[in-house]
Amino acid sequence: MRRLLTELMDFHEVNRHLIEKITAIDIRYDFGEACEPNNQHSGAGPDLLGRRLRDIDVKQGRLYDLLHRGRGLLLDRTERLTVGGWSDRVDYLGDPTAVLDVPCVLLRPDGHIAWIGDDQQDLDDHLTRWFGTPTT
Repeated sequence: MRRLLTELMDFHEVNRHLIEKITAIDIRYDFGEACEPNNQHSGAGPDLLGRRLRDIDVKQGRLYDLLHRGRGLLLDRTERLTVGGWSDRVDYLGDPTAVLDVPCVLLRPDGHIAWIGDDQQDLDDHLTRWFGTPTT
């Protein structure tokens, strides 16, 4: 078994599969129609919804390092949105250089994408859904 596993690990696809299993990146939650973005974007956007975002470089370091606080995170490439009354539960990172195929993502504390889009009202609706009533 050890020899077989060693041989299999020479294949890129096998390594990718094992890494995705170990890190839970291959898990995709079905958040239902209520979480579908109002503004459909081309590319990988809707396919990312419910998946764990990979650890990418952001202007403050590594994405996963920002999730260690156990809070939500809005990664905003447009730098136009805000977490407003949820700032006590959700961190904000405006980073137009982030390597994403979508303008903005709202991440749950476990790194899974709960929302994709670029509309503030739509974001507010999803912030309420995932993080409760905003503080005043």
